[in-house]
Amino acid sequence: MYYSEDIIEEVRSRNDIVDVIGGYVTLKRRGNSYMACCPFHHEKTPSFHVNRDKQMYHCFGCGVGGNVITFVMEYENFSFPEALKMLAERAGVALPEQNYSREQRQRENYKTVLKEMNRTAAIYFNYLLTATSAGKHALEYYHDRGFSDETIQRFGLGYANIYENDLYQYLKKQGYTDAQMKDSGLVRIDERRGGQDMFWNRAMVPIMDINGKVVGFGGRVLGDGTPKYINTKETAVFDKSHTLFAMNIARRSKRRGIILCEGYMDVIAMHQAGFDNAAASLGTALTMGHATIVKRYTDEVYLAYDSDGAGRKATMKAIGIMREVGISTRIIDLKPYKDPDEFIHNLGKEAFEERIADAVTGIVFEIDGIAQGYNLRDPEEKIRFTKEAAKRLSALDEPVVRHSYIEAVAEKYKIDAADLKAMVTRYGTIGLQTQTTNMDDTARPVIATPPPEGNRNPRDEAADRETQPQRLLLTWMVGKPELFGQLEGILTEEDFIDEDYHTVAKRLFDQYRDSGTVNPAAIVNLFEDIEKQRLVAKILQTELDVEITEDEKERVINDLVRKVKMARIDYELAHIADNPEKLPEVIAEKARLTKLHISLKNG
Repeated sequence: MYYSEDIIEEVRSRNDIVDVIGGYVTLKRRGNSYMACCPFHHEKTPSFHVNRDKQMYHCFGCGVGGNVITFVMEYENFSFPEALKMLAERAGVALPEQNYSREQRQRENYKTVLKEMNRTAAIYFNYLLTATSAGKHALEYYHDRGFSDETIQRFGLGYANIYENDLYQYLKKQGYTDAQMKDSGLVRIDERRGGQDMFWNRAMVPIMDINGKVVGFGGRVLGDGTPKYINTKETAVFDKSHTLFAMNIARRSKRRGIILCEGYMDVIAMHQAGFDNAAASLGTALTMGHATIVKRYTDEVYLAYDSDGAGRKATMKAIGIMREVGISTRIIDLKPYKDPDEFIHNLGKEAFEERIADAVTGIVFEIDGIAQGYNLRDPEEKIRFTKEAAKRLSALDEPVVRHSYIEAVAEKYKIDAADLKAMVTRYGTIGLQTQTTNMDDTARPVIATPPPEGNRNPRDEAADRETQPQRLLLTWMVGKPELFGQLEGILTEEDFIDEDYHTVAKRLFDQYRDSGTVNPAAIVNLFEDIEKQRLVAKILQTELDVEITEDEKERVINDLVRKVKMARIDYELAHIADNPEKLPEVIAEKARLTKLHISLKNG
């Protein structure tokens, strides 16, 4: 559903964010902003800030943020049009008549049909498992794994018959068409052989969405067939990158945090042992979509991935993803066993409780991993380790947290705490890191790439290197709007080549040209996608806490501007065939850029 930018801004501007959020949580004035315990995660110390001047909110605990429309979307689980409609009614703004098109209604109705079909299949699979002789060997498999009949019923476990068209025939009798069955991912249709089940002779695990609706299945082969595990393909109702197995149960748990495992059998075993806060991704690595779901319910995650090499790499990647969305991580040591199921089966619930209590934080796990790559008895290698550890510690935004880890790392690895703190400060905070430029460690600060997050995709790292300076520069400019004037004639919105950052930069520059100020909350309206709203909110709400002098600040701004402009120039050179007459101009600009110096002292 489409609404004009003017209508969206009118609705937003007529709903004061403090008044709206104050209707959901108790806000207390603190200086120029208001604070509360975050309504999106459990906390005892308030970290949820609402800024009336900016008309934005941000939680420094879990990372949520945005404007008043974003808040209603997040809190009420509304779509963008639904949130806009609610706020329009609250403010007495008449929205233009918008109706679902015929195609939209058909699409939503079809999703309902697919979910009902999945539910019907789940009931049938459970019947075959528990009430027929055909499912006897599957029932024995579950019992051999230690699953009780109560657990089997709680998770709706089932069995797909040995006949390759058994489910197809059953669903056809229930009135479902071939096209519907094919779209559900349960059946494939062959013109000569007719309908064939995607799952047969498998122990079946229903996969539910966050609201408890069956959207897919996982199947474990019984016998020696391959592949061992398969999941429903992605459908109109099943998106693996945004679905966590058993999250519909885990989100209601009274236990602290969420425990993330690799597989659904691990999760089922953990729930049976009483750890009903366990969930798992489904045949894919943890994604930002998964993390976004998790942070709606907690600010702390325990990672219980397999203890082998692949599991360690997955753990490192998950730590980085969770950090991106503002979730702290702790890692559970499962050794000498491979996974939670095996651990609990051999050592029991009490031993697992102890491992949870002893779980190390994500930053400790990462630094321990770094240490394993160096011989710390060798002075040169210890120096290199210390530098890598300092880079990792510099990514910690909160000064108290950063100082605490500096002391802990210094003590554990016998490093002078003052020296380590100085090195961390030089590498910077909030992603600002110090690196040398053909000089020694006292060289000027520049913006480096972020620390590697475990087994990251090289393409992801390349994207980070390109976009990080753009994000940081916009963060500085929003925090210190006088930079727009100081950078006039040097920097424009055209220098921001990433699509999202360009959109934000263009609006900020336009606002400053028109009024001499910026209106961050209005920019969030440009994005309906909640994750992009959070990205924009992070840029526009970040409070800069950088332990550097005014001279160092000037050098940082110079480095950021150079990197942003150089990325744009390199992009133009890579596409110069589209505009060859610009080549001399671009080459000349690149040469001038090496001599660029921006003075902020008189600004």
